[in-house]
This record gives sequence, C-alpha cells and structure tokens, in this order.
Amino acid sequence: MRANISKGFTLIEIVIGLVVIAIVTLVVTVGMGSLFRQTEDPWQQVRAAELGQSLMNDIMSRKFDGNNTSTLRCNSDDPEKPDCTNPPEPDATNSYCHESEHYFPDANQKANGDREERSEFDDVDDFNCLGITTSGLTHIFGNDIEPDFYRGFSAEVRVYSVINDEIKQIDLVIVTPQDERIKFSAQRGNW
Repeated sequence: MRANISKGFTLIEIVIGLVVIAIVTLVVTVGMGSLFRQTEDPWQQVRAAELGQSLMNDIMSRKFDGNNTSTLRCNSDDPEKPDCTNPPEPDATNSYCHESEHYFPDANQKANGDREERSEFDDVDDFNCLGITTSGLTHIFGNDIEPDFYRGFSAEVRVYSVINDEIKQIDLVIVTPQDERIKFSAQRGNW
C-alpha cells in the first residue's frame, strides 16, 4: 500500500500565513511612522534656528530708537535730547499686539498714522508686534526667500523696554510646521 504523502501547503495554511505577515507589516509600519517624524524634527529645528538667527541679526542691526541720530542718543531724562520710545513689557493684562489699536501706538507708525512697511523699518521698535508667515520672509537684500524651503514656518516678534532709555528686550519666536515654538531673545542697548 502506498501512503498518500502531500507536498505543499493547504489553503488554510496559506491564509493563516498571509494574516501573520499582514499583522507583522502593520506593526512595523506603525512603529516606523514615529521614526519618520523624529527624523524630520531635527531638520525643522535647524531651519528654524537659521531663520531665527537671520531675523534676529536683521533686528539687531537697526538703531536702538527712531529718535536716535548718528550723533545724538535719545534720553527721556535730558530735556536737550529727544525722548526714547519705551514699549511696555507684555504680560497677562496687556496683550497689545492682539488688539486693533496697539497699547503702544508709536510702534510701526508713520507721521500720518499709517503703518510702516518692513522695508522702511529703521529701529528695533519697528519690529514690535511683527508677525511673519512664509510669504513674508525675505533675505538680507530684501528679496523673497524660496517659499518651499520654509513652507509652514512663521515668526512673531515682541520688543519692550527692560530699562527705559537704556535696554530693550527683543523676543522672537519661530513656529515650525509641526507647531513647535523655538524662542530667541536678545537685548539691544542705547549706545
């Protein structure tokens, strides 16, 4: 008598094998998804650092106050010198950048009451309450930066007096496409 020896797999064995492979593939794919996000974060942070440093350099290269000249520094205590503009520090009770009329109305104002364009900014106060989106990013020569490189990034700037007439704090926040907020700060002195 001859024994019936089967060679190969049955249909049930093949289906069970496919189900096991599908489950393993699903687990590996879900696990790798978080790794892809983690590898993207450092690139976004590097771009945010580049953007933040570039914008901070732009702000710090401007004069301390709109009333300063090349030979005369502003000083509110000296009647012979023009007064400095001293924006207040933002806190829980004064969120002047989110109001229609700024708490500190001289920031970004021309003599006729219109707001200055960014190309006209000549002192650090002009950057107060500045919000920039991808379309508003420019490099040092004033030309637009390639929008695809910084797609989804934005910037927020606050300027306020730490010591009236002497030191202004510049706080800059770069927001990445993943809504991570990277903060930069600097102080500009009146000298």
